[in-house]
Amino acid sequence: MAAPPSRRPSQHGGPSLPPPLPTWRPLRAGPGRGSPPGRARKMAAGRPGSARRAGRRPRWRGGAGPAPPARGRTGTAGTGRGGRERAGSGGRTPAPRPTAVSPRRLTVLLEPRRGFRRARPRTEEPPPAAAAEPPAAEARPNPPRRSLCPPPPARAGRPPARRLVRPLLFAVGFTGTAFGAAAIWQYEALKARVQTYFEGARADWLDRIRPQKRGDFRKQVNSWWNNLTEGQRTVTGIIAANVFVFCLWRLPGMRRIMFTYFTSDPSSRALCSPMLLSTFSHFSLFHMAANMYVLWSFSSSIVSLLGCEQFIAVYLSAGVVSTFVSYVAKMATGKFEPSLGASGAIMTVLAAVCTKMPEAKLAIIFLPMFTFTAGSALKAIIAFDTAGLALGWRFFDHAAHLGGALFGMWYVTYGHELIWKNREPLVKAWHEMRTKNTGKGGGRSN
Repeated sequence: MAAPPSRRPSQHGGPSLPPPLPTWRPLRAGPGRGSPPGRARKMAAGRPGSARRAGRRPRWRGGAGPAPPARGRTGTAGTGRGGRERAGSGGRTPAPRPTAVSPRRLTVLLEPRRGFRRARPRTEEPPPAAAAEPPAAEARPNPPRRSLCPPPPARAGRPPARRLVRPLLFAVGFTGTAFGAAAIWQYEALKARVQTYFEGARADWLDRIRPQKRGDFRKQVNSWWNNLTEGQRTVTGIIAANVFVFCLWRLPGMRRIMFTYFTSDPSSRALCSPMLLSTFSHFSLFHMAANMYVLWSFSSSIVSLLGCEQFIAVYLSAGVVSTFVSYVAKMATGKFEPSLGASGAIMTVLAAVCTKMPEAKLAIIFLPMFTFTAGSALKAIIAFDTAGLALGWRFFDHAAHLGGALFGMWYVTYGHELIWKNREPLVKAWHEMRTKNTGKGGGRSN
């Protein structure tokens, strides 16, 4: 029972007013929180204290009577129902209901931890020899730079100097093979021209009965090809090969092969084949366009000086020799970066023409009003590449440019007399072998 309300003085100084009557609000019953809402409202209407007893368990103050039943797992009464049994029910105990599981109860499942435990990083101490080195001696990667070549793959360690033996032997052997093949090619070409001269009447008769080519496009192509000089026809195949290799660089699946065989680097796994293949390799469109334009411009002059067969031998040999000079410079300076492009071979062509015709007038494509002599241009180019090699400029392969220019100057001055003028023994041996094989073949046929 609640104590009777006592009068309190008014805060405004008037007569004292009785305290406000308590408002009984039925508790909202839920799982594990007392009786259902209907029973709570009925009990609140019957007795003021019944709502309190229906909604929650009264506090036990001790006494002679028995203690109230203990709170169950889901309710306040030990009968298993949601609330306590109402007094005066005639001793009838309703059937127990199944215990409801409160959604507010958090079920904690103790499970063993599965998986792997993260290992602690091991700190390995450096050996005494490495620890004694100063920090400046540590190898650091070169900073990124702009170049006409793609970024190289990471390679560790400096290659020994004995790796230059194989490239040297390859350069000497390939140069001799190229000039020997050019001499045999020239012999076969002269023989074919002689046969064509004696068979001129037959060729004219075949042209009369042969059907003429139809189509405007084919006529335009034939007219364009016939109007080209011999030098321009010769370099057309070289330009086509460079364009084909440039297209291979655009294929992602070919990048590893292109890096291995179409870029020259003394620290690479392949040493000899890139000395030739890198001469036809360009990664930048501007680089390829500039080199092919210079080659096209000097093609007529160089072929008129050397001939078609000798020019091919000089061009291929110049690419290999300039790459070998680049190998030597990289081994000496310790800067190992891949190189590619036809600049070394084109520098040989330019140096050969400028050495043979030093008074010829040259001009730049974008500045045609400024003209200069070929001898002055050659001196300026050699001075520029020498300064770049001495100062360590890394945008161009100045060693390859300088090696190609020196090879071109040496060949037109001394190499032509030493190599090409001494080809008669090889050509004579080839002629005897051809004649012998032809005679044996004719005897069998008869």
